[in-house]
Amino acid sequence: MTDLPVLRLRPKSKPQAIRHGFPWVFADEAVLDRRSRAMAAGSFAVLEDAERKPLALVTVNPNSKIVARVMDADAEAVIDSAWLRARLERALQMRERLYDAPFYRLIHAEADGLPGLVIDRFGDTAVIQPNAAWADRMVDDLADALVQVTGVQNVILNGQGRARGLEGLDERMEVLRGDAPSAPIPVPMNGATYLADLMGGQKTGLFFDQRPNHAFAQRLARGAAVLDVFSHVGGFGLAALAAGAASATCVDGSAAALELARGGAGRMDAADRLETIQSDAFKAMEQMVAEGRRFDLIVCDPPAFAPSKPALEAGLRAYERVAKMAAPLVAPGGYLGLCSCSHAADLTAFRNVSARGIGRGGRRSVLIHTGQAGPDHPMLPQLAETGYLKALFFRLD
Repeated sequence: MTDLPVLRLRPKSKPQAIRHGFPWVFADEAVLDRRSRAMAAGSFAVLEDAERKPLALVTVNPNSKIVARVMDADAEAVIDSAWLRARLERALQMRERLYDAPFYRLIHAEADGLPGLVIDRFGDTAVIQPNAAWADRMVDDLADALVQVTGVQNVILNGQGRARGLEGLDERMEVLRGDAPSAPIPVPMNGATYLADLMGGQKTGLFFDQRPNHAFAQRLARGAAVLDVFSHVGGFGLAALAAGAASATCVDGSAAALELARGGAGRMDAADRLETIQSDAFKAMEQMVAEGRRFDLIVCDPPAFAPSKPALEAGLRAYERVAKMAAPLVAPGGYLGLCSCSHAADLTAFRNVSARGIGRGGRRSVLIHTGQAGPDHPMLPQLAETGYLKALFFRLD
């Protein structure tokens, strides 16, 4: 029998949700007495129902609204180096089936059985984001297991972002194993080359989740004039150039991101077909409308306007505004792609405000494709938050 402490559900909580795969226990669902509140953030405990029957082995954080996360359905499990390696090996086997080159999200948190943990792989370098207290405490064990399982030489800890704040974790950036890259790393995707700044870029340096949506956009981009709004390092723009777009215009507020986009285009011998505009996206679209510019394909991939339920209403208004402002810039018979990475805005709500925004922009549309994150970002069916990315492609009259 385990000698771990016990965290118990309240009598009115529903233990069947945990038994059926839901991975979280919220603070108002658990008995939080002096003993349980004294548990160290990131420690392990046995989760029991109100009748004292074991449900799972969990990691506990009394400082978080998510007070417990399921680590293993076996309450007798031991979370050690061997356990970590087994989870990493399972995740790696799937990615190696899916991708020919080692550039992908290796660990997608709860969906890969490592709650709150994100690992992105860039060839022989991996970036760890420990967004849960247990992963932050065990990050050295994780780095060792990662090197043993994947053979990567360099492991970087990127401890930044909103999720860590919600867990009560400090921001930090460290090189855990090997060396920090001396320059942005070239990343091949869909025939394009992206440059990922692993030490200074957003999140882990590059967004792998849009890979299948880039591929769909490429079908529409051949010979087209393309506008990529909120482009970051040129996600949709460089994909379009790789597919034979006549031109691509990338708009972003970050000079550093646009410099990486230009570097990627240069490596693709497509620099002469790329235009970059450093500007607020809304102001840039307003200026383009005034100039009478038109594009055959426009894709807008903004940051999360609705990162939480309290921000949902304002976020949906922002998504509608994006659609309204982009619609007049689409040439007759052209295409408009609209994306949301806000887990608080579900697909139906996002689709509704997108269609309404297009209509308010004076255009009629039909929806031709709905996309989501790639398979290296698997969804846990019981946890809607893992299905955060939505991509809608419309044909405009």
